[in-house]
Amino acid sequence: MSTPRTNWSGNVTYRAPRFARPRSLDELAEVVTGADRVRVLGTGHTFTGIADSADVQVSLAALPAEIEVDPAGSVAISGPVHYAELTRVLHEHGLALANLASLLDLSVAGAISTGTHGSGSRTRGLGSAVRALEFLTADGEVRVLREGDADFAGAVVGLGALGVITRIELAVEPAFEVTQHVYAGLRWPVAAAELAALLGSGYSVSLFTDFDGSGVRQVVVKDRGGHDTELFARLGSRRVDGPRHPMAGGPTENVTVQAAPGPSHERLPHFQAGRTPSSGAEIQSEYLVDARHAAAAVEALQRAAPAFAPVLLVAELRSVAADELWLSPAWRRDSLAIHFTWRRDQAGVAAALPALEAALAPFGARPHWGKVWAMGADVLAERYPRLADFRALAERWDPQHRFRNEFLDERVF
Repeated sequence: MSTPRTNWSGNVTYRAPRFARPRSLDELAEVVTGADRVRVLGTGHTFTGIADSADVQVSLAALPAEIEVDPAGSVAISGPVHYAELTRVLHEHGLALANLASLLDLSVAGAISTGTHGSGSRTRGLGSAVRALEFLTADGEVRVLREGDADFAGAVVGLGALGVITRIELAVEPAFEVTQHVYAGLRWPVAAAELAALLGSGYSVSLFTDFDGSGVRQVVVKDRGGHDTELFARLGSRRVDGPRHPMAGGPTENVTVQAAPGPSHERLPHFQAGRTPSSGAEIQSEYLVDARHAAAAVEALQRAAPAFAPVLLVAELRSVAADELWLSPAWRRDSLAIHFTWRRDQAGVAAALPALEAALAPFGARPHWGKVWAMGADVLAERYPRLADFRALAERWDPQHRFRNEFLDERVF
């Protein structure tokens, strides 16, 4: 089968000379052990060459998609399962995941491997739901890690460098409902002074802005049993009528239902499953800073905005609770996640990133592994204190470097 040529948004062209779609674990093992280098391609929602390969690129889409629910509080899934099908099955069993990303059309394995996090001041990233992982390793053998094992915290956000994830066990909880409320008319001086309160005013909260000083375009509050309406009244922000897209002029039929309560998997994401999220033709960057420095980081970005405004479509501010996963952007610190949706202008984004990263440097910004950034491996090692430990872990698991590629060689190793 021919190799897919681009990622989801079209900003990355894959150069892998071979593409494999195994139909069984035995076939997968043959592909892995017979390759010089191999990388797994999930749904292509990363914006870098992290999924590319100098030899073989593998899709797990033809493997059996298995979902085994344990009503006692967990679910086991196979490697190709996406969040859309997983959350639908869980809902049928009266269960849910505590947190979700902005869209459901992501493979679970790919999302956790790159540190995807969702939102919530008291809610940790998606990888924190993992209780066990099964890998097909470079020698074709199966290896299982469980929560509490020595290598577990280093392997969850593993960047695909340890092996192919073939099975995942996740913690679940009873199903719950969420309602989305959208507020507008919030000025920056007021928002900056109350940023922590705003981000903590609901179960999951997003502030959309242009960093142009004019104000917050909209605040989306995802409410699980109530939110702080008095805060918005005091700040002079009004609840809007009708649906709103995070991007000005975006098609509202693509966003998840606003103003009416519904199952968490139909409200926590910003976009409906199967619909085009965001603009589609775009590039994304994201950085996480210590939540204690959230207001200062926002002010620094407002000052730096002229350097990146020409390529910015919209920025989003969210909060993420600290976790213990080595390469999680929220490792051991409650964080402000600052997400940038750029025009699909590779050269323009590349030119803008150094000034943006310089503005965030005093706050120790950690980049999201699946999105674009400019900082080098030396800076990453400072921002991710367990990176050296991860390098050693990957060397033990894959001494032949079969799961490496150009991106990992240059950026991580």
